[in-house]
Amino acid sequence: MAAQSRKRPNTAKKRHPGGNPRKAKSGAPQAVTPATARDWIAAARLRTLPLAITPVLIGTGAATLVDDQLHGVIALACLAVAFALQIGVNYANDYSDGIRGTDDVRVGPGRLTGGKKAKPRTVLIVALSFFALAAVIGLALVIRTGQWWLLLVGVVCIGAAWFYTGGKRPYGYNAMGEVFVFVFFGLVATLGTTWLQVLSLPQEAWFGAVAAGLLACAVLLANNLRDIDQDRLAGKRTLSVLIGRRATQVLFTVFVLAPFGIAAFLALVYPVAWLEGVPLLGGLAAILIVWTYRAPRELITALQVTSFTSVAYGAVLFGAFAV
Repeated sequence: MAAQSRKRPNTAKKRHPGGNPRKAKSGAPQAVTPATARDWIAAARLRTLPLAITPVLIGTGAATLVDDQLHGVIALACLAVAFALQIGVNYANDYSDGIRGTDDVRVGPGRLTGGKKAKPRTVLIVALSFFALAAVIGLALVIRTGQWWLLLVGVVCIGAAWFYTGGKRPYGYNAMGEVFVFVFFGLVATLGTTWLQVLSLPQEAWFGAVAAGLLACAVLLANNLRDIDQDRLAGKRTLSVLIGRRATQVLFTVFVLAPFGIAAFLALVYPVAWLEGVPLLGGLAAILIVWTYRAPRELITALQVTSFTSVAYGAVLFGAFAV
């Protein structure tokens, strides 16, 4: 019986996707190499920030269709909330993946927690600080517009950011990442930006929200395709792990091209939208990389190109609506 009781902790290990978080919480001291300012900036994953800009551009452009006066302060506040949430979720992922052991072997940029460059608690505090900043700016927006029901939306957004890789059953470990990214980086961010400015949601905002969400999902797919082998070994069941490389490549192609189909439809009414042919070139380049890559690191370039394609897409659509 004594021998059996000593083995019980191993059963708890199986209930945590991606490894055993108890490793990081054990009493044994761990060597921590102090992170530099450059390490902290890298952990913020600034290359993903274009995904926060795109929905604000599109949502603001759609708002001008209702009121041709540009609500610049509200738009900038929406952008600040999007930035704070994006950076916060990146640090939260660093913390949660790190304590689970998911980041023990990485192809992409190094992590603070997994690379033992910073204490997990410190990374967690930084993540929560950015969530708090987003909450404060969001509260100011609610007070300014009087839309108190949006407080609930804000709570849900922060919860979704945390439970992507945090908690006992993170949805990012169960093939739901793309669904939540589409909802929050597409629908919520775009429509929320429009609503806060004009308290109305024209159909153009919905079209733009879908496009922004699909491009954000494409970025996540490129990231997960890069990490597919490590995620499979770590028990992280992303959509790419479940459907495999070829299906991920096909889905990535659909997610990149579909927004340009939406732009072509909108161009029938808003001719400036035909200029989406320019960012389409970036999207085609990303698709080419995803289909022809030989080393996972090449997909980092695909991720970056897709991110900048997204913000260029948003800029053109903003111009199409605002002109």
